[in-house]
Amino acid sequence: MVKTDQVRAELRVHAPEGIRAGQTFWLGLQIEHQPHWHTYWQNPGDSGLPTRLQWQLPAGLQAGEMAWPLPKKIPIGTLANYGYEGRLLLTVPVTVGADFRFPDSGPLTLGLQAEWLVCRQECIPQEGRFSLQLSSAAPQKTDAAGFETAQKLSPQALPQLQQGGTWITGGQATLSADAKQISLRVHGLPVGWRGQTLSAFPVTPNVVHNAAVQGKDWTQSWQGAVWSAQIPVSEERGDSPTSMRWVIAAGPESAPKAPAFDIETPVQGTWPALAQTAPAEISPALAKALADNASAAQKPAASSTTALGLTLAVLGALVGGFLLNLMPCVFPVLAIKVMGFAQADTSQAQHRAAGMAYTVGVVLSFMLLGGLMLTLRAAGEQLGWGFQLQSPPVVAGLALLFTLLGLNLAGVFEFGQMLPSSLATLQSRHPTVNAGLSGVLAVAVASPCTAPFMGASLGLAIALPVWQALLVFAAMGVGMALPYLAASWWPGMARALPRPGAWMETFRQAMAFPMFATVIWLLWVLGQQTGIDGASSLLALLLTVAWLVWALGLSGRTRWVLSGVALAALLWLGSSWLPLALRETPAEPLASNTSASQTAPGTLSSANATTWQPWSETTVQAQLAAGRPVFVDFTAAWCVTCQYNKKTTLADARVLADFAERQVVLMRADWTRRDPAITQALTALGRSGVPVYALYAPGRAPVLLSELPSVAEVQTALQGLPAR
Repeated sequence: MVKTDQVRAELRVHAPEGIRAGQTFWLGLQIEHQPHWHTYWQNPGDSGLPTRLQWQLPAGLQAGEMAWPLPKKIPIGTLANYGYEGRLLLTVPVTVGADFRFPDSGPLTLGLQAEWLVCRQECIPQEGRFSLQLSSAAPQKTDAAGFETAQKLSPQALPQLQQGGTWITGGQATLSADAKQISLRVHGLPVGWRGQTLSAFPVTPNVVHNAAVQGKDWTQSWQGAVWSAQIPVSEERGDSPTSMRWVIAAGPESAPKAPAFDIETPVQGTWPALAQTAPAEISPALAKALADNASAAQKPAASSTTALGLTLAVLGALVGGFLLNLMPCVFPVLAIKVMGFAQADTSQAQHRAAGMAYTVGVVLSFMLLGGLMLTLRAAGEQLGWGFQLQSPPVVAGLALLFTLLGLNLAGVFEFGQMLPSSLATLQSRHPTVNAGLSGVLAVAVASPCTAPFMGASLGLAIALPVWQALLVFAAMGVGMALPYLAASWWPGMARALPRPGAWMETFRQAMAFPMFATVIWLLWVLGQQTGIDGASSLLALLLTVAWLVWALGLSGRTRWVLSGVALAALLWLGSSWLPLALRETPAEPLASNTSASQTAPGTLSSANATTWQPWSETTVQAQLAAGRPVFVDFTAAWCVTCQYNKKTTLADARVLADFAERQVVLMRADWTRRDPAITQALTALGRSGVPVYALYAPGRAPVLLSELPSVAEVQTALQGLPAR
């Protein structure tokens, strides 16, 4: 049995003759819905998904087709669905083969994997695994009443039968000349139905206008024993069938009565060509909304082929790269460069050379990183900006680098003490090389961040030809290097700093703490990717590295003894423990549906209206199909900007109150680890990195917020939602 806040599902069996060779028995999934909740028929209508049953039966048992009980129409705004409320039993006949033998030892196990979509105003995909253990082949009649009721609710086939050119039973469907209406004529219905109002449910999906109101938008009449109906065709028709199946029952569509009849009618007339092709599992009404979203997402790509589009992309990249200097992930590297302006033994020419070298390092790094991303994407990898920090070894490597830089700034060691003299003097002999490497380091740390104006340019770059895309990446590098380049060519900057003195050593040591703060952040990122074992293993490694560089700064025999022990410990950690610990832990699965507390990823009741749920494209579309707006936070643990926004704007009481008031479903797409589904969603929005904030509304293109949204910006976007 599976029990959630919305349904109670249980596997049932009915074997009046027992389970013996040559006999037939029935299995059924019984679903009891909570008030106002519903699941879907085989044709769900304008939205929703039919319940799916996958049986796991022993050899010799063969499951037949599921018998769908008579549904009801469930209007939802301008859409309409077909489904079930209350108690439902979906039955399947099971044929026992002639060679079947009941197990001599142990019970007979019957298994079922079921998936269903349960909706009220919100929709929640759920699933369950069920198992029955039958100890004997004796008759099973405990649930006989339920199976008999389900059989009465299952439509009976009404065959196409004519005699002497006169219809006995059956019917035909005729398409109007303008293909906007279907004329349905049915013969052989029960005599007692004549003159009554009937309901017609289309088994064939994606053809008729499901939301048409009975007696208003579609009409019916009796001509003696013949019942006819004029049913409108959907403007978003997704199929051109040569025949259609219908279920006909007496009574209104909201409460039809058994018995019901299943009839297949040929369609006479010519269908016009389809305006668009929708995926098989998406209704035309929902496909129309998705097409609007897709066309909106494609607009940046279309405009990028023009000179104006390329110009705007380059300008956006330039401004975004400039603003990247304000991101907290870039600050530690810039702090190191600031010290160079106060050195007394450097000339203006050296300042300018360092500025040019720093710029070259930044620009080339941006182009190499962008080129690598484009190459991997062309090879089929689903990657985006900041992809390198989705790799635990890269995160660990950066943490090691910043630990060494922090220890160096704090005065624990000097590089000259550990390197050969030829390498140790490289920095003093070639300060431009040092400046260029600083630019490379700045890009490595800045790549997880996305500054304002930068997101759209990154999204455009992916769709551009390679040389144009690299031009955009180069513009980002120029923008990022621009402040330091301008300062190096402006003598007033150096004169504005205090004169060289003891303060420089204090400043240098103080800059070690931003480095260590960056290490803490990287450790947290690694913990998100690998768990506590990965983070603790890296901490042990960093401690051993600190021990080693401290020991190398000693003198005499003590230096070699302590450094030898530290090196041995470091090699042991690096070769045995650390590689295992740095493996990515499996991503947490979406909440299971086996308990009430596990099945609420898509629920938005008053108690949890401001709870962030895990993102999935299926859940987003299900919520939109139910008429609910969705706000998605595309984020990552390694994105400092994302974490800042999460703790400020997205945690603001006014924003959360507005979300709750408008019943917005809140979802968080965590891109900390590589996730192709999230990458595809970002690409569809015209973006290739995080943060991205998207507000979806039914039937509308998504609204994208800036990378640093304010409270007012979020509230303005929410005010644009349609009234509910």
